[in-house]
Amino acid sequence: MVNIGDVIIQIVMLLFVVLFFVSLFLFIRRIWTNQFDRSDALKRMESKLDKIIENQEKQFRE
Repeated sequence: MVNIGDVIIQIVMLLFVVLFFVSLFLFIRRIWTNQFDRSDALKRMESKLDKIIENQEKQFRE
């Protein structure tokens, strides 16, 4: 005979394991996308700074 309490505890523990892996996956995915967003923002900032430097050099030469 199967005790219903044991079955419920096993189901809850299985759900906790599944929840752990799902949350781990979502956490890693969020870090991954944030890293790409940051690198894109840094590239845009670098290009803007390059333009500012070029304008400053042009003004200095004139």
